Amino acid sequence: MPLIESPYILYSNGKGEIFEDTSLYAVGRTGWDAIPVPVEDWIELPDGGSLYELPGRRGIGIDVSTGEMRLCDKGWAVASFIPPAHTGLYLAAYETGPDAPVLPLFCYTATAWYDNKFYVPAVRIEQDIRQECSGYDSTVIEHGVDTLLKAFPHNRLVRHLADNCCNTYHCPAARNYFMGRWECPVPSSPACNANCIGCISFQPQEESIPSTQDRLTFKPTAEEIVEFTVPHLQSAPYPLISFGQGCEGEPLLMWETISKAIKEIRKHTLNGSININTNGSKPAAVKALCEAGLNSIRVSTNAARKHIYEAYYRPNNYSFEDIVESLKVMRSYGGWASINYFVFPGMTDSEEEYEALRKLIIDTDLTMIQWRNFNIDPDWYMGKIGAYETGECMGVKQLMELIREEFPKVKFGYFNPPMERIRGNYEADFAHY
Repeated sequence: MPLIESPYILYSNGKGEIFEDTSLYAVGRTGWDAIPVPVEDWIELPDGGSLYELPGRRGIGIDVSTGEMRLCDKGWAVASFIPPAHTGLYLAAYETGPDAPVLPLFCYTATAWYDNKFYVPAVRIEQDIRQECSGYDSTVIEHGVDTLLKAFPHNRLVRHLADNCCNTYHCPAARNYFMGRWECPVPSSPACNANCIGCISFQPQEESIPSTQDRLTFKPTAEEIVEFTVPHLQSAPYPLISFGQGCEGEPLLMWETISKAIKEIRKHTLNGSININTNGSKPAAVKALCEAGLNSIRVSTNAARKHIYEAYYRPNNYSFEDIVESLKVMRSYGGWASINYFVFPGMTDSEEEYEALRKLIIDTDLTMIQWRNFNIDPDWYMGKIGAYETGECMGVKQLMELIREEFPKVKFGYFNPPMERIRGNYEADFAHY
């Protein structure tokens, strides 16, 4: 049911308990500013969402009596992690105290309470159900891990996916692999040629935040890749394999191994789609992979503007122009080209970024935008890249509407599509997964 009035702000007592403050309506944050959230933008927190307290931070709300903005001084501010397939429209609004710690690498969406339910300002951008919490069966996953470890006893990648990705980090893609379905992750590189501020697999010792997961520690062989991906492509429903995962470095640094693997995979099966998730830093490598049989590419970026991109990625021996060229290369081979677009309300929806995104779509003949929530402390991020003035902003929802209106062929989503969607009806309801 849509809300008919603004929900209330939440606060934490620092002991794992969360309360509502009915004297304050919840607001959202865009850039550095706290602003009212349109009532129609609030949806119930989807299944799989998580609540966080934000230590050292006081939530900002609108006083129910006066209509003025003020702080909630009853406890720490609260935010939500919203699950895959959903994109947040506003960040949590708060004032950061001088001794507040840097927040871990998660997304911090505005959160509120009304009529015994949690609400967040978000949209469901993707109908694919591949990472729905309700779809995971721990018994099936445990059986799959046991079966596949026995089937491939010497395969270091299968062991890594089991011990690290599935059993330790509960990676949704790894769990799906061990359930024998859909997208299979293929970590392939322990090294990276970027120094992303918010890297989830490597943080310098001088930073106060930890990596959320450990990086791959070995270079897999083409034989190891082929051994477990061919059976998946042959037997899984809507099969898809993806090089480049959060638990590794940059897969294009291993392009020769990946190229050899793709060629060998295609000798055994033509089923499914072969994708690479990448920073797009090596267009020549992308060309070689396309010639080997790569079907799709997803290039991650926090912006369509060079100076914002490079301030965050801090690239080694490549530039923003290279990622644009990689997208062009994929399209020149007739492949599927996506951007993994890190949405940060107040920057992603700025007028400058909108114009840059339009140019990127036109220049690359882009196929898809994956509207991803940016997992990072907002204050820390904006300070690190020097974004102290963000310019005029239109709102994330309006940005999406304008892009959809001008570029109706560009698909919106959250996941890499299987070949059935690429070649068939992309908008089909995949609830029958």
